Amino acid sequence: MIEPTNLALPSYKIWGFLRVSPMNWRRWQIFKQNRLALGSALLLLLIAMLTMPAELLANHQPIFIWYDGQAFFPLFNTYLEIDFGGFLPIQVDYRSEEIRALINEKGWILDPLLIPYSFDTPLDAGDGVPFAPYPPSLEHPLGVDAKARDVLARVIYGLRVSLAFGFILTVVTTFTSIIAGAISGYYGGWTDLIFQRVLEIYSSIPTLYVLIILASIRTPGFWMLLLLFIVFSWYGGMGVVRIEFFRARNLDYVRAARALGLREPTIIFKHVLPNALVATMTFLPFSLAGSVTALSSLDYLGFGLPPTSASLGELSLQARQNLDAYWLAFTAFGVLGGLLLLLIFVGEGIRDAFDPRKQLR
Repeated sequence: MIEPTNLALPSYKIWGFLRVSPMNWRRWQIFKQNRLALGSALLLLLIAMLTMPAELLANHQPIFIWYDGQAFFPLFNTYLEIDFGGFLPIQVDYRSEEIRALINEKGWILDPLLIPYSFDTPLDAGDGVPFAPYPPSLEHPLGVDAKARDVLARVIYGLRVSLAFGFILTVVTTFTSIIAGAISGYYGGWTDLIFQRVLEIYSSIPTLYVLIILASIRTPGFWMLLLLFIVFSWYGGMGVVRIEFFRARNLDYVRAARALGLREPTIIFKHVLPNALVATMTFLPFSLAGSVTALSSLDYLGFGLPPTSASLGELSLQARQNLDAYWLAFTAFGVLGGLLLLLIFVGEGIRDAFDPRKQLR
């Protein structure tokens, strides 16, 4: 007697809880074979996890204060000296030894985990900084910049700004370009013609010059600058997705889906899009690297985020303006170059993982 067989495709586990298809499992195994890409991905994840809660690592305000049976959160609220037994109704200077002594009499203080300075905290001789810029020391491992601010604190906050900006910009532009490329390539005809004319107009606009002109009129913040980049770079991966849809729309499985009466959105997003995403996924880390470089370039030119913001490009600008402060140049080049190298290594690993010609050892 022949026993019935299970025709369902097997699935594999990643990290014990995430189940993937055999194709994605093979891609994961090929990515793990590339030790440089895997190590870069883990290091990037560690950097993101450490820098996103930057206020907990570097801040001139305590994380938590327990005083006289009450809990205080200086990161979220503003307190006065009279709240901690002082005499003046002014904002608390938590670096003052007198205030800290008053708090310790009836409670305790939980300070930041790494550095007692924020990215914009002005330093003076009391912080071991007799002049600025100041070379690296035990209190300031990466030195102090020309505006008397701790460089390590600015690097932590700058990494968070760069990663957040690049990640949001890459996700939004990739999503919009996939939708536009899918509609343009699947329907063709006048729809594709209109999209191509719009794409030609956008691609002929000198994006950098337009951003510089807009930034010279009004200094943009983080979200305004992000919106401007999205408006002028939403079509990044549209061409690749369009070609994949243009090729796949007349294949047998798409014709069969139409004959079965499936709706057009179902065919596009469920049957054709997974095949078109292969080429798009390989470009994601490189797009992220380009987004980080674009933000740093604008900050270096002085047309990006406000000067008081933590930025790797602004640190590079200070290094150019203060050639004698060698630590600024080494830090800016090392951090920005290392971040781009990690992204490139991850991109090469993803490219090999999605390459069907790559053999699994």
